[in-house]
Amino acid sequence: MTTQKDRTIPTVVAIDGPAGAGKSTIAKALAVALDWEYLDTGAMYRAVTSVALHLGLDLSNDEILGELSRRMSLHMEGNSVLAEGNDVTTDIRSDAVTAAVSTVAALSSVRAEMRRRQREWGEIRGQGVVEGRDIGTVVFPDAIAKIYLTASPEVRAQRRVREFGGNAEEIGAAMTSRDQHDSTRAD
Repeated sequence: MTTQKDRTIPTVVAIDGPAGAGKSTIAKALAVALDWEYLDTGAMYRAVTSVALHLGLDLSNDEILGELSRRMSLHMEGNSVLAEGNDVTTDIRSDAVTAAVSTVAALSSVRAEMRRRQREWGEIRGQGVVEGRDIGTVVFPDAIAKIYLTASPEVRAQRRVREFGGNAEEIGAAMTSRDQHDSTRAD
């Protein structure tokens, strides 16, 4: 760990890229090889989305979702995700959460809180492998390594079908739409 003025800078390997490119697989394997902890930042946004859906909140309301993201308990432990005391590990991968997460993740107040929590995670641990969008450019710009991992839309869709089942063409179209939405949002 290094320090810059009064801020502790954790030693982070940042892995970014579109959905289905293999970020999680590579990040988890690297964390094991380095004997470091791993953080899936996408799971954090999915947890906020899961809780908001269960509460019946307006997913496009920046103020309400920002308040939820600031006050909710969220614990990432290994491969488990606990939100508001509930294990949401399975629910965050549901079709409902997958369909809604881009809307929630685009909200500036939610992004600000998740970035704060991600940086805090790194500062507490001192080092780690962190995977997700904007990790090397926005969240940890001082990462010791920044990897942008990608694959063709067809390969990414086929990976998702192998993992979760479904129709490759429909999944590919949904992934392309989400990538477009995520890469063109203001924040």
